[in-house]
Amino acid sequence: MRRKKFAQTLLLDVLIALVVFSCVFPFLWTVLTSFKTRVQTTDPSVWIFRPTMENYRAIFQKRDLLLYIKNSIIVVVFSTMASLFLGTLTAYGLARYRFHRKEDIAYWIISLRMLPAMAVIIPFFLLGRFLGLLDTHLLLIIVYLSFNIPFTIWMMRGFIEEVPKELEEAAWVDGCSRFQALRWIVFPLISPGLAATAIFCVIQSWNEFVFAFFLTSFNARTVPTTVTFFLSVLGVIWGEMAAVGVVATLPVLLFALLVQKYLVRGLTFGAIKS
Repeated sequence: MRRKKFAQTLLLDVLIALVVFSCVFPFLWTVLTSFKTRVQTTDPSVWIFRPTMENYRAIFQKRDLLLYIKNSIIVVVFSTMASLFLGTLTAYGLARYRFHRKEDIAYWIISLRMLPAMAVIIPFFLLGRFLGLLDTHLLLIIVYLSFNIPFTIWMMRGFIEEVPKELEEAAWVDGCSRFQALRWIVFPLISPGLAATAIFCVIQSWNEFVFAFFLTSFNARTVPTTVTFFLSVLGVIWGEMAAVGVVATLPVLLFALLVQKYLVRGLTFGAIKS
């Protein structure tokens, strides 16, 4: 029995290791490629080489990557904060109030998240040109709200429904208004959910390509759109593209590590009830 259990455990560990390796390997390959010269990137069999920083110097000095990182940070921060604020308030209304066709409205809201980007890019482009907002941070923030707010409402409604309504009623009895009870009672209890939702909003906004590519030209271009810089008639500049991929991954990775405990609490919130 012990040998059988040991064999099962060993097999499970090997399978987990294979899955983890298959998930991590593309990123490791990208990191290795970013330290290769242009000649070395053309030969995938090169595993042992002298690392070089020329790709990283090129993307910061020649490609002006810092500008695109700044644009991405501005758009991601403001769109995420606005989505959390507006989406959480809307989710609170759907969770706490009773009104006609509430579930239909909730379904219509989340259905906006199902629209493909290519189906709405032309209307957004025409609207941005009419308002004079093309190639601006404001237009990207507004567009990103269109898919971040429905996602936030869908996520936060479930977290708010897990908070007993009796806690708010007790706060009302003590003299708190509804907004005070929301601020001092509900928000602290759903903070893990807010952190988890914020992570997904950040990832979705940071990695978004279609809207950023078609609605901007230079001033508001974000990091994902820089992938087009490395496509030329002579081929793909794999080293610089890989360096951009590594640099673009680090901010989201660091943010996820900082709020990791809140993410785990948020994803498991309500899964176990006492």
